[in-house]
Amino acid sequence: MAHAQRTQRQYRLSLPAPQVPTGDCNLWSILKNAIGKELSKITMPVGFNEPLSFLQRMTEYMEYAHLLRLASEQDDPISRMQYVAAFAVSALGSNWQRLGKPFNPLLGETFELERSEFRIICEQVSHHPPVSAFHADSEHFVFHGSIHPKIKFWGKSVEITPKGVVTVELPKWKEAYTWTNVNCCVHNIIIGKLWIEQSGTMEVVNHSTGHRAILDFKSGSSSKDMHRVEGFIVDKDKKKIKFMYGKWTELLRSTDPQSYEDYLKENSHKFKSEKEKKDSKLDSSPAHTPKRVLAKLNSLKVSPFKASVSTDNDDGPDDPPEGDIPPSESTYSIDIPNSVTLWEADQRPENSTDYYNFTRFAMALNEIDQELKGKICPTDSRLRPDIRKLEEGEVEGAATEKTRLEEKQRETRKRKSTTSKKEEKWKPRWFNLEPNPHTNQEDWIYQGGYWERNFEGIEDIF
Repeated sequence: MAHAQRTQRQYRLSLPAPQVPTGDCNLWSILKNAIGKELSKITMPVGFNEPLSFLQRMTEYMEYAHLLRLASEQDDPISRMQYVAAFAVSALGSNWQRLGKPFNPLLGETFELERSEFRIICEQVSHHPPVSAFHADSEHFVFHGSIHPKIKFWGKSVEITPKGVVTVELPKWKEAYTWTNVNCCVHNIIIGKLWIEQSGTMEVVNHSTGHRAILDFKSGSSSKDMHRVEGFIVDKDKKKIKFMYGKWTELLRSTDPQSYEDYLKENSHKFKSEKEKKDSKLDSSPAHTPKRVLAKLNSLKVSPFKASVSTDNDDGPDDPPEGDIPPSESTYSIDIPNSVTLWEADQRPENSTDYYNFTRFAMALNEIDQELKGKICPTDSRLRPDIRKLEEGEVEGAATEKTRLEEKQRETRKRKSTTSKKEEKWKPRWFNLEPNPHTNQEDWIYQGGYWERNFEGIEDIF
C-alpha cells in the first residue's frame, strides 16, 4: 500500500525561484592555469552550480528504474540484457543541456530517495579523492556502485570521466551485470554556446551467461552522429544476437542483425563513413587550442550558461567553428524494420529552461514534503543551506553558506588529524571498502541498516 500511495503523489514541476543570471564572470582567469589538470580542487563561483549535490545528481540514474523491473520480468537472458542496457543508456539522458555543476558533497553527506519502483541511499565516502557510493534496491533488483569523477579542462572543453564500476543484480535469475559509464565532454567553455556530448564505448557484461552489450556513443562532430548510440549484444562466443541503436537523449531500440544488415544496404547514407571519422576536428586536448586563441581569451568575460559571440573572424583552417552547437539533423532517423523500442525519454517540463534544464525527476530531488520532515538523516543533501539558498534564487547567500561549509569541513578535518591515535578515525556510516563479489575489484559495498533510521551519533556537517 505504501508503494501505491507514493505512486499517486504529485511531485513539484518547478523550483521555488527561476535560475538567476549572475552577470559577467572572468572564467578564463579562473581556468587558464588549469589546462590538463584536475578541476576538483579549484573553487568555482557558485553561479556555475545547479542547486543539487552530486549525490542527488547521481540518483538520476534511477529516473527509469522501471527498466530494471522489466528486465527481471523477462524469461529470456537476451531480453533481460536489452532492458539492462537500455537502463544504462537512459541514465545519461538527463545530462543533455544540463550545464550547471552539481555541488561537491561534503564528507559524510548522504541522500535518500524512495519511489514506487525503488529506494536508494547515497553517501560521500571519501573526500580525497572524492568518491560517492550508492545502493538502490527493490523486490526486483539491486543496483549499486561508486563514482569517482575525474574532471579536466582542455582549453576549450571540460572532460568528465566517471571512474567507477556500477552493478545490477537480478536476484530472481541470480544474474549480475556490470559496466562503466562513458566520458562526458562540455564544449565551448570559454567562447560560444555550451553543449554536451557523451562519447566512448560502454560494455555491459552479464557475469552469469557471458552475454555482452557493446555500445558505441558517437562523437558529435557530424549532424548524423549527434547523440547517436549503437552496438550489438553478443554471446560468449562473440556471435551477434541483437543490434541496438538510438540517441542517448531520446530513445533506444533493438532489432535482429539481419534486419540491420538489410537496412544498411538500402540506407548507407545514414551511416558515417570511415573517412568522415578521420576528419573529426573536435578539441580533446590542449594541442587543439591554438596559442592565438588562448591569448584572445585572456581578456574575455563570459556569463555562465549563456552564449558569448566571438568578434574575431580569422579562424584558421585547423580551428573548429567557435560558438556553434553541432545540429542534430532533424531529417536523420533510423527506424529499422522489426525493431522494438526499449526506452524513450520523458518530456521535460515546459519551464525546464528557466530551472537549469531540469527533468521532471530532477525538479523534485531537493523537495522536502511533510512526510520527510523530521524523518531524513541530518546529513541529507536536502538540508544543505547553500543548495537550498541557490534553489531559492539567493546566489550571494548560497556563496556565503558554501564558503562556511567548506571552512567547517576543513576545520573538522584538521581537528581530527591532531586527535589521539586511540580515537577511531572517520569512516563511512553505511558503506565499507571491500571486493565487489562479481568483479573482485575494490568497491564501496552497502552494509545495511540505513532504512531502520537509527541516526544516533551522526555528525553535524551542516
